[in-house]
Amino acid sequence: MLERPQNLATLPSYAAGRFGDKIALRHNGHCYSFAELEAHIGQVAGCLIQLGVARHHRVLLHLPNGWAWIVGYFAIARCGAVVVPVNSMLTAAEIAYIAQDCDAFAILAPTERMGAINCALPTGHRIQLMPVRNGHTPDAAFELTGRSLSNAEPIEPLESDVSTIGYTSGTTGRAKGAVLTHRAVILNTAMTANLHVRTAQDVVLTALPSAHVYGNVIMNGAFLCGYELILLERFDAELALEAIERHRVTLFEGVPTMYYYLLGPSALGRRDLSSLTRATVGGQTMPVSQLRESERGLGCPIIELWGMTEIAGLGTTHPAYGPPKLGSIGQPLPYSQCRIASIKDPGREAEVGQPGELLFRGPTVMQGYFERPEATSEVLLPGGWLRTGDIAYTDEEGYLFVVDRLKEMIITGGYNIYPSEVERVIATHPAVQMVAVSGVADAVKGELAVAYVVVKPGAQVDDQTLLNHCRSELAAYKVPRAVCFVGDLPKTSTGKIMRRALADLDEATI
Repeated sequence: MLERPQNLATLPSYAAGRFGDKIALRHNGHCYSFAELEAHIGQVAGCLIQLGVARHHRVLLHLPNGWAWIVGYFAIARCGAVVVPVNSMLTAAEIAYIAQDCDAFAILAPTERMGAINCALPTGHRIQLMPVRNGHTPDAAFELTGRSLSNAEPIEPLESDVSTIGYTSGTTGRAKGAVLTHRAVILNTAMTANLHVRTAQDVVLTALPSAHVYGNVIMNGAFLCGYELILLERFDAELALEAIERHRVTLFEGVPTMYYYLLGPSALGRRDLSSLTRATVGGQTMPVSQLRESERGLGCPIIELWGMTEIAGLGTTHPAYGPPKLGSIGQPLPYSQCRIASIKDPGREAEVGQPGELLFRGPTVMQGYFERPEATSEVLLPGGWLRTGDIAYTDEEGYLFVVDRLKEMIITGGYNIYPSEVERVIATHPAVQMVAVSGVADAVKGELAVAYVVVKPGAQVDDQTLLNHCRSELAAYKVPRAVCFVGDLPKTSTGKIMRRALADLDEATI
């Protein structure tokens, strides 16, 4: 029996030895087995070593979802180097900032982006630029200055060695690099697979970016568990539904907006989705009304989860066979703990049902932010507790509920308004497809809540109807002061709604 891998460098060889010619990946009409991917990874790693990539070097991986991203990821790990996943939608300036911040040795990026990246880097830089073409084999895709694609044996790192530096989104300033060990990434992948009952019989569909921490867990899970991964370069509701039907997908992974689009003007009712046994949702809170609607539409339970870059993936979720509690993010992963700190007195634990800051502790917590001791000390507390910046509460049974991000809370006239609470109420109106709530500055009350609403195709509703709907469910100070009807909401590359960008939307009429 093959010993379970303890690091990312040996994970592909473990999968090839256990699952061999079984399909590991489907992407853009091409299939790759575990054995094929293992061979490709060895070849590209050999080439990287010839180019000087060595143990502990930091290498940026800036590629779209696809087989080359996966091969590049594991090839870097096989060199004993550190993977720095970089979202494919970042600008050249953002990429250059990250490369300089982590003192990168090299950047793997699409050929067509190399000119812009090179221009964004300082004159005379020594970062190696390694272009990747749109090919389906290493010799066609990896233009690594003509080096031979010779196979490389893994340079095995220790569990405690750094495997990844995951840069946060930087919504409150410059992005910071969360330093994660091999143990943290492997353990998070294993515990997620355990709770969601992921097996070699599964066919998993996702469009989440592989560079995103949860997309990474899904990708690593394929190599650990042997399931078939169908990877979309970007989310498209029709393509997703077609793939579920054609390939008999058993598990769909997404964020709330993906479910809104799946239930929108699609061919949902004409598709055979009977193969689905479960789906997952994370990234942001999802109103219970829309969770129920999504479960009815897909014909399977939806498992809610919560995680963050700083803990290598998930922190809480529900077990696949456990009792569901819609609206809850579940309970901590094995070997981990959560507690709720009082907002007024962070040294005291909040009472059951009272919102406070969610703290997390466990073996998947980052070592810290790369060369940012002050930023690290702000979030890593004595005793190993990580401040998450999320407001949450627990119920009598110990289930956790996320209320909102601490920094997105709206304070109006001294009262706290949690945008997600208002969103949940507005989302129950039958004419609403999507909603997001944000604060706008006000000279008298400090901030006022404004709701940005996308109406379902063919439906009609006016602002007063929605405001009256809110008044029937919410205290007066929580009712939005205005409703803006918009065609769509601003989203990140993972599909999360960007509340900070809502004020830039043009107000539209229905």
